Amino acid sequence: MKLSEHYEISKKSIRLLFSLSREYTVCLILRAVITAALPYVPIAFSAQLVDALYERKPVELLAFYVLLTVGIVFLLKLLDTYLSARMSVSQDAMYRNEEWRYSEKAMQMAYESIEDRDVEILCARTRKESQSGYNLWNLYNGLENTIRNAIKIILSVSLALSLFFLDSVSVLMRLVLAGGILLTILCRIITVGKAEAINNKFFEVYVDLNVMGGKYYDYLEDYNSGKDIRIYDMADGLIDFIKNTLFTVGESEKRKDIKIACIKLVDTAVYHLLQFGIYMMLLAAVSAGRISVGLIARYVSSVLLLLSAVSGLVSDIQKTFVNHKYLKRYFSYFDISNHMYQGSLTVEKRDDNEYDIEFRNVSFRYPRTEAYALRHVNLKFKAGEKLAIVGKNGSGKTTFIKLMCRLYDPTEGEILLNGINIKKYDYGEYMSIFSVVFQDFRLFSFSLGQNVAADSEYDAQCVRRCLIQAGLEERLGSMPAGTETFLYRNFDKDGIEISGGEAQKIALARALYKNAPFIILDEPTSALDPAAEYEVYSSFNHIAGDKTAIYISHRLASCRFCDKIAVFDGGQIVQTGSHHELISQEAGKYYELWHAQAQYYT
Repeated sequence: MKLSEHYEISKKSIRLLFSLSREYTVCLILRAVITAALPYVPIAFSAQLVDALYERKPVELLAFYVLLTVGIVFLLKLLDTYLSARMSVSQDAMYRNEEWRYSEKAMQMAYESIEDRDVEILCARTRKESQSGYNLWNLYNGLENTIRNAIKIILSVSLALSLFFLDSVSVLMRLVLAGGILLTILCRIITVGKAEAINNKFFEVYVDLNVMGGKYYDYLEDYNSGKDIRIYDMADGLIDFIKNTLFTVGESEKRKDIKIACIKLVDTAVYHLLQFGIYMMLLAAVSAGRISVGLIARYVSSVLLLLSAVSGLVSDIQKTFVNHKYLKRYFSYFDISNHMYQGSLTVEKRDDNEYDIEFRNVSFRYPRTEAYALRHVNLKFKAGEKLAIVGKNGSGKTTFIKLMCRLYDPTEGEILLNGINIKKYDYGEYMSIFSVVFQDFRLFSFSLGQNVAADSEYDAQCVRRCLIQAGLEERLGSMPAGTETFLYRNFDKDGIEISGGEAQKIALARALYKNAPFIILDEPTSALDPAAEYEVYSSFNHIAGDKTAIYISHRLASCRFCDKIAVFDGGQIVQTGSHHELISQEAGKYYELWHAQAQYYT
C-alpha cells in the first residue's frame, strides 16, 4: 500500500472516530496525554529531592518538593479518573453507533447489493476482523498508544538531553549510547514487523472459518433450533465440528505465539543489554563524582522510558499500517454505492387509487449471470384489477414482482406507472405505493402490534382491524396482552409461539396496515392448507376493495376470482386471461397446470 493510501485512510479513520463519538475520542486523547505525563512528575521532583537531601537542604524545601510531587500526581490522577468515567459512559454509545452504521448501510444499499453473496461475505468478514482486534478497536487503541508514546518521547528527551552534554561523559560513550538506542529501535522495527506479518497470515487463513463458526454458534444459540437438534440427533455432529474447529485454530494459534515469542526474544535481549550499559556508564560517572545521585536516577528513568516509548511508537506505527489493510476492506463495505437512479418526480397521491402499471418489452438477468430470468415481458393492468401470476418454480414470478417494486431495474425495456418510466419517480415515494408480502417475510421478537405496523409506535385499533381481516381474530382473542403480546421468547419469557399459518396471517395484516394502493402477495399462504388459502384469498379480495391486488400462488384454484391471470413459463408470459378463458384452451400451459393439480383433489 502506498503512503498516499495510508494518508487517506488515516484521514478517514480520524473522521470516523469523531463521528462515532466526539466525547469518547476527545476524552481518550486527553487521557493519553495525562497517563503519559504521570510517571515523569516523580522522576523530575525525586531527583531534586534526593539532591536536596544529599546537600542537607532545609526541611521546608524538602517538604515543598514532596508536596509538589504528591499534589501534581493527585490532580492528574483525579482528572484521569474523571475522563475514564466519561469514557465508560460514552463507550457504549460509540459501539452502538458503529453497530447502527451496519444497519443503516444495509438499509441504504441497493437491493442488488443485499442479495450479492460477495457483499454479504465482505460484511461478515469486516465484523469478524473487528472482533479480532482490527478496524475500530485497533483505531482507538492505536490512537491512544501513539499519543501516549509521542508525549513520553518529548518528556523523556527533555529530561535526558543534558546527559549527552555532560563533560563527564566521553564522546565514545555518547556514541555508544546513541548507537545502542538506534540498535534497539531497529530491532523493534524488525521484530514487530515480523510478528505482525505472522499475526496477519494467521487471521487471513482463519477468517473464513471464523465466519462459518459464527453461523454455527448463531444456530446453536437460537432456542428454535432445539427441535431439529434433538429430532435429527445433530448434537454430536455439531459438538464435534466446534471442538475440531477450536482445536485446529488453537493449535495454529499456539504455533503462531511460539514463533512470535522467539522473534521478540532478540528484541528483549538487546533492550536489556542497553539498559545494563546505561547503568554502568552512569555508575562510572557517579563514582568519579562528576554527577549527583539525583541526576543518575533521573537519567536512568528517562532514558529507559525513552527507549520504551520509541519502541512503542515504532510498534504503533507498524500496527497502524497493518490495520490500514483491514480498514481499507472495512471502508470498502461502507463505500459501496447505491447506483440505482433515485428519481425526482413526485408520485401523485390519488384518493381514487388510479394507478396503471405497464411492462413494456421487459427483459432481465441477475448481476453476473448470463441467463435471462425474464424475457420480453409485456403486460398492462389497470387500477383496481385483481391479477394472479401463476407458473412453475423458477418461471420468473418473483422476479417480475421485484422489478415492479423497483428492487431491481430491467436489463432491457421499461416499466411505466401512469405512462411514466418508474425510474423517474422519487425512489422512496414510488416504494410507498406498494404493500408486499414476500415468500421470505420476517417477523420479529417484538410485540404483535409492532410486527403488524413495522414500527415501534402504532395505532392499536387499526392493528386489531387488520389482524381480524387477515383471519387471526380467534388467535388474537386468546393472546394474554392483545396487540402488546410478544412473539417468541427471545426477549419476553411470556412470549407466544405461533404457527407458520399464523405467521403468514400476521404478514398479511402488515400489508393491510400500510394501506398502499398496490397489494402484492408473493405466495405468503404456502403454510396454509388449500381450503384455508382459498378462504384467505377470497376474503382478501373483498378487503382489497378498489386497490390493485396481485397474487402469486402455486395453487391455481386460489386464483379463480382474479380479473386476469398471467401464466409464466421459462421467464416469459405465455398466456393471459380470466380463469374461464384460460381453462378452455386445452393446448395452453394453464390448462396443463390446472389438471396436473386437479388430480390431487379428485
